[in-house]
Amino acid sequence: MKPLIIQINPQDNVAIIANDGGLLAGTEVGVGLILRDSVPQGHKVALVDIPSDAPVLRYGIPIGYALKEIPAGSWVHERLLKMPAARDLDNLPMATVTPNPLPPLEGYSFEGYRNADGSVGTRNLLAITTTVQCVAGVVDLAVHRIKQELLPQFPHVDDVVGLEHAYGCGVAIDAEGAEIPIRTLRNISLNPNFGGEVMVVSLGCEKLQPERLMPAGSIPINDQRGEALDVVCLQNEAHVGFMSMLASIVEQARQHLERLNKRRRETVPASELVVGVQCGGSDAFSGLTANPAVGFCSDLLVRTGASVMFSEVTEVRDAIDQLTARAVNSQVAQAIVDQMAWYDSYLARGRVDRSANTTPGNKRGGLSNIVEKAMGSIVKSGTAPIQAVLAPGERLKQKGLTFAATPASDFICGTLQVAAGMNLHIFTTGRGTPYGLAPVPVVKVATRTDLARRWHDLIDINAGRIADGQKSIDEVGWELFHYLLDVASGRKKTYAEQWKLHNALVLFNPAPVT
Repeated sequence: MKPLIIQINPQDNVAIIANDGGLLAGTEVGVGLILRDSVPQGHKVALVDIPSDAPVLRYGIPIGYALKEIPAGSWVHERLLKMPAARDLDNLPMATVTPNPLPPLEGYSFEGYRNADGSVGTRNLLAITTTVQCVAGVVDLAVHRIKQELLPQFPHVDDVVGLEHAYGCGVAIDAEGAEIPIRTLRNISLNPNFGGEVMVVSLGCEKLQPERLMPAGSIPINDQRGEALDVVCLQNEAHVGFMSMLASIVEQARQHLERLNKRRRETVPASELVVGVQCGGSDAFSGLTANPAVGFCSDLLVRTGASVMFSEVTEVRDAIDQLTARAVNSQVAQAIVDQMAWYDSYLARGRVDRSANTTPGNKRGGLSNIVEKAMGSIVKSGTAPIQAVLAPGERLKQKGLTFAATPASDFICGTLQVAAGMNLHIFTTGRGTPYGLAPVPVVKVATRTDLARRWHDLIDINAGRIADGQKSIDEVGWELFHYLLDVASGRKKTYAEQWKLHNALVLFNPAPVT
C-alpha cells in the first residue's frame, strides 16, 4: 500500500500516518516531504518546520506547544509537546450557535416493548436489583438457577440479569455526593429493557434499605397494580439455611417472568430509541473514522425524534466552548458549565486534573494528550443543538441530544447511561475492548480495519473503511443507523450479546466510605 497520511484541517501542521504498521524513516509521504523518523500507525508527522514554542495544530486547534524546534518530516509525539492549559469556565460562548434545523427523518421504526411509564425497551429482561454487595454471590447463584430451571419455560423473556454492584454498608450514606450512587441504582432498576418489573434482594442490615432505594411512587407499574415493592430479605427469620434463600429468590422471580413473558414486540417509531454513545480504547483514528460516523448517525437519530446521550466529562472538557455554544439556550449552557466545574473540583480533591485521563494505550495509538483526545471524542455528538444536561445518575426526560455528565471510565459511564434510560449503546474503539453490558445491547464500532479484521467476531461495524477510502463517513453512518434498528428490533444480536460478554456495573460514588 502506498504511503498514506491524513490531515484533518487545512490549517493543521501535522498529519497522521494511516498505513498499517506505520512507515519507516526515509519514506516519501508527500511532495518533498521525507520522514526523518520511523512513525507508527496513527502517530503524527510534522508537515512543516515547527519552531520552538509554536502551536502544534490538529483539528485546526493547538493540541500542544513545541518544546523545541520540530523539523518537517519528524515524528511528533507527547515528549515534544507542552499541553495547553484548560480553558477557563468564565466568558464562554453561551448558546451563541444556532445550527440550521435538521430536516425531520420520517418513516423509520423498530419492534420494541412498550412499558407502563411510556418508555420502550429493545429487550425483555428480568432484572434482580441488589441493595448491597453482600448479597451478590447469592444472587449470582440464584440467577444461574433461574436461567437453568425457569427461563426455558418463558420463551418470550430474553434473559435474567443480576444488578450486582460494589456499593456496601461502609458508606457515609447521608454525605454530600451519596445521592449519586443511590439514584443511579434506582434508575438502573427502571431501565426500559426491564419492563417495569422491579425485584429487590436485600441483606437486611444494610444502610441502603429497599424503601430508601425504591421509595413509594417510584415504580409506575406497581402503582398501577397497587402492589408493594417486591423484596427478598436474606436475614428474614423465615429463611432456614442457604437453600431457603435461593428458593425464595427463584420463586419470586417466577411471577415476574410470567408477566414479562406475556409481552410482545410491537412496531414503534424510531423516536423511541434512547441511544448512549461512548468511546473506549481510543486512538488517533477515533476522531477520523468511528466517531465522525457515530456523529452522523447521531444526527440521523435526532432527526427521527430519538434521544441521544454523549458523556465523558474529561474527554469533552477541552471542547467546552463548542458545547456551551451549541446549547439550545443559556440555561442549558450554564448547566454544562456547572457540571464541568463540579468535576474540576472533584479531580482537584484528588490532586489531579483532566490530563490523568489518557491511558498508555491511547498514547500508543497516537493520542499525545487529552486535548487531542477530546477533539476526536466530541464529534460523536454530531451537530444538533444540546437540548439538556444530566447530572450523574439522573434519568433522561428530554428528546434530542443530551449531555449526560459522567466520568470517562468505560464501566462507570456505561452504568450511568443505563441509569439515564438508554435502551441501546454505541461504543467506539481503536485499541480494542470486549466491553459489553447485560442490560443493554452494545454495538461496537472499530476505528481501524486492522482491528476489525483481527477482532472479526467482536466488532460489529468497521469504520476503518473510511480511512481506507472504501466508504464515506455518511455511508458508515447510515449503515450504523440501519444496524441499530435491526438490533433494537431483535432481528440481530451484537457480538457482545452473542458471546454474553458483560462487564460489571460500577456505581459512581464520590462520597466518603467509612
